[in-house]
Amino acid sequence: MGKRVTLILGGARSGKSDFARELALRNGGPVLFVATAEPGDEEMRARIEAHRRERPRSWRVLEAPRGVGRLLTAGYGGEATVLVDCVTMLVSNVLLTSLPPSGAFGVAEAQAALEAVRREIEELLDVVARHPARYLLVSNEVGMGVVPENALARLYRDALGWANRLLAARAHEVYLLVAGIPVRVKGTEFHGGAGA
Repeated sequence: MGKRVTLILGGARSGKSDFARELALRNGGPVLFVATAEPGDEEMRARIEAHRRERPRSWRVLEAPRGVGRLLTAGYGGEATVLVDCVTMLVSNVLLTSLPPSGAFGVAEAQAALEAVRREIEELLDVVARHPARYLLVSNEVGMGVVPENALARLYRDALGWANRLLAARAHEVYLLVAGIPVRVKGTEFHGGAGA
């Protein structure tokens, strides 16, 4: 299979990661799994551990909560597939480390944080363009609900929305997972649903 970039979007628990794993297995060959989550609390540690149990043991793992492009440049080992799970956590990590530690921010700080997210995504896309691997990028779609009531939540929603748009523009195919069902949004080749 030729090089492809697939963006897999969806809401929480929509089946994004399951679908991405299925596509990685169908692609064949070695897989590099890029994990972006950080175990900030007990609940997140449990989620990370559940994801670890669901991954094939043969997959190599690269822990990259930030600086994914830089870490992939150094850590890519010629794998056939690179699965980044997930952009949602990556954007959150970059955004939170770009804002003042106090949590209070104004327009200038928000713009600087959005710029940091944009740089992170563009660096990832630069690496994707240089590697021969098939890339599977998992991200949440968070902009379809009500407008959040606080400034940080609105900033995060906007940052992830812009990140998803940048990724979708460069992706060969985009899927939206709805209740476990993959709906192709962009691309001409359909790989079937999870479990199909």
